[in-house]
Amino acid sequence: MKKLQAVAVVAVLAWWAGAAKTAWAELVELNIHRREPFAQGHSFGNTGPYVKLVGTARFALDPQHAANRPIVDLELAPRRADGKVEFTADVYILAPADLRKSNGTILYDVNNRGNKLALRFFNDASSGNDPTTAEDAGNGFLMRRGYILVWSGWIGELLPGEGRLLLAAPPVLENGRPVRGVARFEMSTDKPAEWLPLSRRPGHGSYPPTDAGLEKAVLTWRMREIDPRVVIPRSQWRVEIHPPQSPQTGVPGTLPQVRLYVAGGFRPGYLYELITEVEGAFVQGVGFAGVRDLVSFLRYDTSERNPLRLDTGPAARYAYAFGVSQSGRFLRHFLYLGFNADEQGRRVFDAVWPHVAGGGLGFFNHRFAQPTRHNGQHEDHAYPADLFPFTYGESYDPLQQRRDGILERLRREHPQAVPKIFHTQTSAEYWHRSGSLVHTDPLGTSDAVIPPNVRIYAFAGAQHSPGSGRLPQTTTQLPTDLPANPADYRPLLRALLDALDAWVKAEQEPPASIYPLIREGTLVLPDQKTTGFPALPGVRYPEVIQRPQLFDYGPDFAKHGRITQEPPRPVAAYTVLVPKCDADGNELGMIRLPDIAVPLATYTGWNLRHRSIGAEAMLANLLGACIPLTKTANDRQKLGDPRRAILERYRDFDDYREQYRRACDALVQQRFLLDEDRQRLLEKLNERQDWFRP
Repeated sequence: MKKLQAVAVVAVLAWWAGAAKTAWAELVELNIHRREPFAQGHSFGNTGPYVKLVGTARFALDPQHAANRPIVDLELAPRRADGKVEFTADVYILAPADLRKSNGTILYDVNNRGNKLALRFFNDASSGNDPTTAEDAGNGFLMRRGYILVWSGWIGELLPGEGRLLLAAPPVLENGRPVRGVARFEMSTDKPAEWLPLSRRPGHGSYPPTDAGLEKAVLTWRMREIDPRVVIPRSQWRVEIHPPQSPQTGVPGTLPQVRLYVAGGFRPGYLYELITEVEGAFVQGVGFAGVRDLVSFLRYDTSERNPLRLDTGPAARYAYAFGVSQSGRFLRHFLYLGFNADEQGRRVFDAVWPHVAGGGLGFFNHRFAQPTRHNGQHEDHAYPADLFPFTYGESYDPLQQRRDGILERLRREHPQAVPKIFHTQTSAEYWHRSGSLVHTDPLGTSDAVIPPNVRIYAFAGAQHSPGSGRLPQTTTQLPTDLPANPADYRPLLRALLDALDAWVKAEQEPPASIYPLIREGTLVLPDQKTTGFPALPGVRYPEVIQRPQLFDYGPDFAKHGRITQEPPRPVAAYTVLVPKCDADGNELGMIRLPDIAVPLATYTGWNLRHRSIGAEAMLANLLGACIPLTKTANDRQKLGDPRRAILERYRDFDDYREQYRRACDALVQQRFLLDEDRQRLLEKLNERQDWFRP
């Protein structure tokens, strides 16, 4: 074990040995080691062909600079001769081959666990982490609009492989040695497993336990979050440490993979929790500074070092940030810590767009941080992610008796750096990710005041990830109670990006916010009677919801970002609300896709775990459901379904198609749908004719 720990520590420290001792600015060097045509030179409308740039960036931070002081433990990282701290990150850029044909805007896609998502969400692409072919460009939307797409590594716990973008963060040292402390690792699985990584995800590393820590470590298991922990005897489990393999190009991994083995294997659905002393913390908070300084460099640096430079200066005059789920929480946290102002006080992003982030921040800037952890109703519930403040404007937390808001630091210290914000979320965020707290007070008693630079758009009946758009059969292939939710909200994102662009560049006001409100009776407590969700045959309504708790993580947590109390002690809970439903069970007070406005089914943002995967009746994490309507009144009466049947609400398929067209037209008029997407949606309707045949 000691030998394995020594290897792990060497892996953490090795990057420092060859670090250069000279610095230009915050970004020391951007080294492009691959430059090649994208999509075989395919031309995208008026923008023309794109090129791919792949490289690494090296950064240097002054721990004493006011802009860097929010970074936990930065002062304990190794220093260069000039007192600065270095770190490196992978960088990936897709840019027009002729930068003069770009729209002058960086779209920075905050990677999710190392993975690129913008092409999936805006271009309907199925590409992976090294988009190369024309197919990887999907419908080409972002390219046709002329965006310069930028990604970089910001997570230090990822393992090399599968094209994941890595951050090589500096180690935290005390008296010249890797720091030690307590850490908690929660694991679960939906199928039997011989071993699980402490990180719960195979592509992630973990802090290696110390030998002394393993002697005193406690492993427990329980079926549900609220159940008592049952200790598993020390003789029935062991850990193995597997150092990460160095990538051929790009930055190396920071952490090893640590595997846990339990006698008899892991049971589906159960929560396994290991609490142990670990070592090898790194300064995860530099991920915020890396994003800040890379984008600032690309849009402001006029030297030949800038790969996005024209003869007249930088090609990028604007920059927008887009982040999905974990990445959206990163952006909220980025704003909260004030990182949208660079070290010179310049605005980094003109617009910031957290998507399906819900009300959360993240375990991003702490000692022994685990950035991939979130807060779910069943999994990862007690990690420090859903933390006050939840709202963009100032609000009051009576549980902690303090006022704060996500934008308060920027407004106070750098008002010129406050960006325009789109916050988008689906029905699932209200159930799984504390979404109501974005626009209510912490106890759910009143609607929050939304700042004028913020728009909030809520998508009715959609789940966390966009669906296929194809209605399911009456049975489900998922390990859930109900069929999967097929609602595809990506057309809304494309229209909103155009609206955001016009807001930034032409001061054209975007559509007004649309989300459920307490004062209008469309945002209510989550019980079935209050929401008005109908009693449907064979459908079990959830009795649980993700409700954030205020936890005591120890006396050093709030000020120094150090957890000393594991498991944390619950103190109190915040109140979450959900959208009210119509007679079909479809939600009110939100933007309705045509599939929900002109329904053939009930769409929900919740689904429940099936007994086959354990933890039955707990929320199926981030998943929604689709409950088709019956075809005829006779079918409905036989089943006892209170919803009107398809042929009771539409005369025939032509009537359905006409109502659907009008719903599309209304969204186009409201600027929530582009005409090109209107045409695509109408063309797909022919696939649904069978739903109207006897």
